[in-house]
Amino acid sequence: MIPIRSASTAQQVHDWLYRCVLRGDLLPGMRLSETEIAAQVGLSRQPVREAFIRLASDGLAEIRPQRGTYIGRISVRAVLSARLIREAVESDLVRMVAASRPDLTAMEAELELQARADAAGDVPAFVESDDRFHGAMAEAAGHPAVWQDLERLKAQMNRMRHLSMRVFDRSATIAQHRAVLTALQAGDGDAAETAIRTHLRQMLTELPEMVRTHPDYFTD
Repeated sequence: MIPIRSASTAQQVHDWLYRCVLRGDLLPGMRLSETEIAAQVGLSRQPVREAFIRLASDGLAEIRPQRGTYIGRISVRAVLSARLIREAVESDLVRMVAASRPDLTAMEAELELQARADAAGDVPAFVESDDRFHGAMAEAAGHPAVWQDLERLKAQMNRMRHLSMRVFDRSATIAQHRAVLTALQAGDGDAAETAIRTHLRQMLTELPEMVRTHPDYFTD
């Protein structure tokens, strides 16, 4: 874990821990120590305790009385729900983009960043660029707030993605993104919808495999 040198509030500690959980730096089942984290961030235990409570309210930690605070397991149900919502929403978004033919250079730039992150084996950078690719698509459709709403729904999905992208072929994800972008550039709504649905359904293959290989990381 990396110390927060500028943290001064429970919110900052929470935000740092939240990112660590999503990125897989803190894995399901790990115990969080108030004392150790307080020492790392240079704060008293009270704001750290408050951060733990907020993390638990996010569904990312479990506070066990008399035993401590532990990183929660990944909810399979939440992952599947977020994926389903994303497919429905993003299928509409790509049709809007295909019909309006806006500037898509931001999406193109993210594909280049993903290729570099893949080559470097930098999974966090890859997943962050993946998110920006989809966010740029919502922006191009004229609905940037939609992606912000989706972000709030997909914490468990993001945890799964950070784990799966360490294992599965990231170049396949890039190829799927390229198929989406190519269809959008051509103004082909049917092809764009097919491509985005194919891309988002990849998780239906990855999730069962991750549950099989890491059963202790997941819960129904």
